[in-house]
Amino acid sequence: METSVFDAAGWADGEVDPAAFRDKRLGERLRTMLKQMAGAIGAPIPMACQDWANTKAAYRFLSNGSVNEGDILAGHFQATRTRAAALEGFILVLQDTTEFSYQRRNPETIGAIGLAPSRRDENGRLRLHTVCGLLMHSSLAITTEGLPLGLTAAKFWTRTKFKGANALKRRINPTRVPIQEKESYR
Repeated sequence: METSVFDAAGWADGEVDPAAFRDKRLGERLRTMLKQMAGAIGAPIPMACQDWANTKAAYRFLSNGSVNEGDILAGHFQATRTRAAALEGFILVLQDTTEFSYQRRNPETIGAIGLAPSRRDENGRLRLHTVCGLLMHSSLAITTEGLPLGLTAAKFWTRTKFKGANALKRRINPTRVPIQEKESYR
């Protein structure tokens, strides 16, 4: 039986495009973060980074206004294209929309993704609360054997207008709304 050792440093180098960032230090920080997180898959940032300096650096990177998801994912998309081009045969591209939900006191700070029942009031009726978070529609390239090659696209968004959506549907015929204005078009 063949055993393999995951080379986090080599993997991170191949998944980061340093040219995507105007400041090369940002590319280096992303590479460092990926190496740390690859060694602690599923762990929160403080546990993956292991010390306060790296944790603070990771949070500063993620809150940096000059960094966006396109910059972060550019190297991965290129690496996925390279892996797909190296293979012969068919490549399948699977698409899915994922909801990332977060607990926030003010939904306006991150955006709303829906309403959910939370508890019953004194009359026994279900109370609804706004679920905060963001949505991601991604496309994953895989081989016909099921080997994942990587993401080919990812789009993030939030629903800023959620109140009264059902009333709006009754007033406006959804079949007459241009396709570009529908959420499913994103």
